[in-house]
Amino acid sequence: MKKQHITLAITGLNNTDNPGPGVPFIRGVKESTDFDVRVIGLVYENLEPGIYLEGLCDRIFQLPGSSTNSDELIERIEYIHQQENIDILVPYFDAELQMVMKNVERLLKLGIHTFLPTIQQYKEREKYRLPEFGKKYGMRVPASFNLETLGQITEMEEKFDYPVMVKGPFYDAYVATNKEQVKQAFLKISTKWGLPVIAQEFITGTEVNIVVLGDGEGNTIGAVPMRKQYITDKGKAWGGITLADEKMMELTRSLIRKSKWRGGMELELIKTGLGEYYLIEINPRIPAWVYLAIGAGQNIPEALLKLALGFQVKPMIIYKIGKMFVRYSYDLIVDLEKFAAISMNREI
Repeated sequence: MKKQHITLAITGLNNTDNPGPGVPFIRGVKESTDFDVRVIGLVYENLEPGIYLEGLCDRIFQLPGSSTNSDELIERIEYIHQQENIDILVPYFDAELQMVMKNVERLLKLGIHTFLPTIQQYKEREKYRLPEFGKKYGMRVPASFNLETLGQITEMEEKFDYPVMVKGPFYDAYVATNKEQVKQAFLKISTKWGLPVIAQEFITGTEVNIVVLGDGEGNTIGAVPMRKQYITDKGKAWGGITLADEKMMELTRSLIRKSKWRGGMELELIKTGLGEYYLIEINPRIPAWVYLAIGAGQNIPEALLKLALGFQVKPMIIYKIGKMFVRYSYDLIVDLEKFAAISMNREI
């Protein structure tokens, strides 16, 4: 079958020690058997490594800062669309996700397709709402306490023993073993990400993650679980291995069935010594380690593109167990002209 030519615009090219999913997502779609993909990289910073990886993106555009308003971002995307005729837009950061969700119909009228959770789905899985989410969908969730002020730490101590997890509303998480560490984490997180800061009961066990793609109708199109083997000081997986875990898979399928989740998702769970699973976080996007799923036999990025374009996609059931990924650092040597071009012209 002749491949269909499409143009993909995607963010998340920050492939650093806090990696975005853009680079592995692009690698996946370039391996597609059904699509010939022209890739438009969308960046915020002029040192995002994805800008400089040869053969990754056909063109790069810089977006206005993530603190900008919705109209500014969408107008910039419309400008890019006029030049590149975007078929599919895949945004990755929380701030832009919400802006794009609110403008899905506006973009679709231009011919720009997306495949994202609904605003309700996005909001109900937010970290400070996770206990209610667990009750609604029948999943164990650690107890949590929303901190709006430093004075509430004493109240938190009445509910939890140390250690506790201290998390930002969007990103960042720290283990705190005493009151002073909670204060430090609170100040660091609230300054960067705002409020509330979430104090979460610490669950002892093994952290396991699963990348999932739901079709919005209750069907799990793809799902691959893994255990982190090497974790950075930012808590990011630098190595992992696919698992055979039917209980975790059934929990995931049940959640997708009940919530009718639309789009990519990463579930972060703790498996206790008793074999119980606690949901500690839901990221409303495909994670940066998605290339492991591709290597294990499920090209989830390709499936997401098909869903965005309205194709019928059969669930991918099989994946290879015991497949590993190991992330590495690599020095890119680039000419100053390329850096200057993105800095001055906001496009390459």
